[in-house]
Amino acid sequence: MNTTLKKTVMSALFASLACIATMSIRIPTPGTGGYIHPGDAVVILSGIVLGPAWGLLAGGIGSALADLLGGYFIYIPITFVIKGLVALVAGLIYRKMGATKKSRYAAVVFSGIIDIVFVTGGYFLCEAMMYGMSAAASIPANFIQGVSGLAIAVVLYPVLIAIPDINQMALRTKYE
Repeated sequence: MNTTLKKTVMSALFASLACIATMSIRIPTPGTGGYIHPGDAVVILSGIVLGPAWGLLAGGIGSALADLLGGYFIYIPITFVIKGLVALVAGLIYRKMGATKKSRYAAVVFSGIIDIVFVTGGYFLCEAMMYGMSAAASIPANFIQGVSGLAIAVVLYPVLIAIPDINQMALRTKYE
């Protein structure tokens, strides 16, 4: 199978996984109308496995699709941008830092930290423009979501990398 076709198929799979992970486990956050979910882990891993550009598309589309299907219509473009940027930066970090097995794990952790900053800060900024300073109520929940995304990504990374095709794609992505 050629590389472009393989990346396209894997991107569709990661987008689907991001949507499913976002919608399958929802922990409602009091007073915000939102919820905490494990989808951020898939977004981080999509950037790492697929690379910055393909990861942006997979993470952004999958997360935005969850907003569409979940009825959070106003958040679709916001989510696409924030989650897409998380995957993009995760892919760039993995490329830059991932020279050794140990540094690849560090890249996953650092990508999770970036997720925390982008998700917490990005949603706060967008919601502050929409709702004013009451948007600060969502900061703790978004922070917890980011931390859980980091933890789940760190646990899932070695499982995914143990799959030969995914390992090969992630390593190849590093040098493209």
